[in-house]
Amino acid sequence: MPLIAPPLSLYIHMPWCVKKCPYCDFNSHGLRSEPPPYAAYIEHLLADLDADHRDFAAALQGRPIVSVFFGGGTPSLFAPELIARLLDGVRERLPFVDGCEITLETNPGTVEHGRFDGYLAAGVNRISFGVQSFDDDKLRRLGRIHSSIEAEAAVKSAQDAGYANINLDLMYALPQQTLDGALADVERALALAPTHVSHYQLTLEPNTAFAANPPPLPDDDHAWAMQEACEARLASAGYAQYEISAYAQPARRCAHNLNYWQFGDYLGIGAGAHGKLSDAGTGRVHRRWKTRHPRAYLEAVGGAARIGGDSVVGAAELPFEYMLNALRLVDGVPLAEFAGRTGLGVESIAAKLADARRRGWLRDDPQRLHTTALGQRFLNDVIAGFLA
Repeated sequence: MPLIAPPLSLYIHMPWCVKKCPYCDFNSHGLRSEPPPYAAYIEHLLADLDADHRDFAAALQGRPIVSVFFGGGTPSLFAPELIARLLDGVRERLPFVDGCEITLETNPGTVEHGRFDGYLAAGVNRISFGVQSFDDDKLRRLGRIHSSIEAEAAVKSAQDAGYANINLDLMYALPQQTLDGALADVERALALAPTHVSHYQLTLEPNTAFAANPPPLPDDDHAWAMQEACEARLASAGYAQYEISAYAQPARRCAHNLNYWQFGDYLGIGAGAHGKLSDAGTGRVHRRWKTRHPRAYLEAVGGAARIGGDSVVGAAELPFEYMLNALRLVDGVPLAEFAGRTGLGVESIAAKLADARRRGWLRDDPQRLHTTALGQRFLNDVIAGFLA
């Protein structure tokens, strides 16, 4: 089957944060006595993009950027003029679609009052706040540097600056959290009228402080009850669930994350950033990731040493890689899209599809890959069924 190049996004990793949270397994580095070289990092990001563009020139030919996402770390540690410099530089190298969604992740404790005007002027049109909770005790347990009042003030400041597309990140199943506590967090979020809510369970990830010294967390049954109750409350307020942990008002789904989940392509620049690129000419799906530590990344000066690794996703791994993303979507994806995004015929997964349907995990729909309610609850098992 011919591989069809999907939409192309750009992920930009900003690796510094004020303090590393005990649950965080992202590539983030707490601030030390000397401030990070923010301006130099911007120039290295552009050099990184130049090098990737040279390496993948044929695969990138004629493909515009449909979304940009600044992740971290805490991107809001970078001043608006630096974000503007970077976005201007990216536009000089790659075309953007009209209305390109540009998201900046923001920690409510790191944004100075009035900065949102600058980010909006720089071209950032979507803000994502890492609130996590509106319970000050839970925020302290999570190692967050902001209070619930500061979080509310930051969101209102962004709205006053003109932002009409705002996401709030919330966690549930927090240390010693009750069902009422989880619902209270959702109510505080709804009172701020964001356009999007990311609502996800706190999990203990390897190599984190919480994994080494686990806090008392609700058991699986209580966590499931929180998820169901919060999902129902969000739905009643007009936020439709479209992915396991994503809820949006009409026409406010996150374009960048949707591209991930639909097995789209994305360039990744910055320390530890990952990228995926489909080459219709060769029929290959290529992955590249950058060296993780900011110092090593900066020392590479856009050279080969910035690359942490390269790989071509083999045909045997492609079904799992595809399902790992696509089956997260509540409405599923067209089955025909599997062939276009992987270059494999549907017959290559026919037996695995039949087994998942027999178990009641996938709907019996010949046109669409769509999990049942049972499949959503046991999604890890459904996806594992497509391992090579």
